[in-house]
Amino acid sequence: MKTINRAVRSPGGLSIRLDVRAFIVVLVLLAAALTASVVLIGTGDFPIPAADVLRTLFGQGNEGQEFIVNELRLPRVLVGLLVGASLGLGGALFQSISRNPLGSPDVLGLGQGATAGALTMIVLFSGDANQVALGALVGGLVTGLAIYVLAWKRGVHGYRLVLVGIGVSAIVTAVNGYLLTKSDIVDAARAVVWMTGSLDGRDWDQVWPLLGLCAVLVPLALCNARGLRMMEMGDDVSYALGVRVERVRLLLMVAAVLLTASATAAAGPVSFVALTAPQLARRLTRSPGPNLLPSLCMGAALLVTADWLSQRAFGAEQLPVGVVTGVLGGVYLLWLLVTERRAGRI
Repeated sequence: MKTINRAVRSPGGLSIRLDVRAFIVVLVLLAAALTASVVLIGTGDFPIPAADVLRTLFGQGNEGQEFIVNELRLPRVLVGLLVGASLGLGGALFQSISRNPLGSPDVLGLGQGATAGALTMIVLFSGDANQVALGALVGGLVTGLAIYVLAWKRGVHGYRLVLVGIGVSAIVTAVNGYLLTKSDIVDAARAVVWMTGSLDGRDWDQVWPLLGLCAVLVPLALCNARGLRMMEMGDDVSYALGVRVERVRLLLMVAAVLLTASATAAAGPVSFVALTAPQLARRLTRSPGPNLLPSLCMGAALLVTADWLSQRAFGAEQLPVGVVTGVLGGVYLLWLLVTERRAGRI
């Protein structure tokens, strides 16, 4: 299917360029994410058919179904959707800003920074779940600020951003190891479970803050997609086209850091989603540019599907979702390496 662009004009004269293939991909990914969510809500020790899940979501279920669906399973699925969407969008922003497919939060050290904040609250202060989430958010923001400051030299450029991020990631990983060695056995076990990345026990307390941040940051990122796409052609060209490059770059980096840190605070450092979702979305749309909305939808679909696999694909053993995304992400990278080598590009 070839990329088809159409110009859509509103009655007021506003013209919007519509990439038909990308639009179809977004619709398919949304349908996949919602379908996986309904299946996941119906999965568990008390299975519920998909039709009953839908009836319950629309307020027509019995008392038992209302409790299981709305109180136990729906918050976990919503957290999974929001975390996946946040990681997918954050990864797309970082990869576009750095102009490097490896420029994702996993590689740049934002996940490790958020982990350091969470470990500090667990090991040094024995914090509760809310304090750990706050520590993860602060840790991610401080790490993002440090990367930006260290990478600044008359602007922030792609390879320097990636290299500084890798260095910061190595330092913060060492700090995390030190914090683990200083903790007692109970705190260490709790920290390791959190560091794996999991959606177990998530409730409405995690849904609302994450939903509020996404309601602000997602429109902000999408409204600046045009400037971000121009920036991929180079700063000089962007300046010539009227883009305020450093302002847009800083604004979108702050948005990406907040999205990644908030997702990590809600579910722990779920690996590879931010790295693979934008690349898979770009392969489906075959469209240049940041592909922000397809990456968001791909991240949501990937995470809820991985959560279903973590609960059902291994028999009675339920794995943390971070283990499944790590395996799938590793397989994807190996496949990508083999494909690029066969094509003679590496």
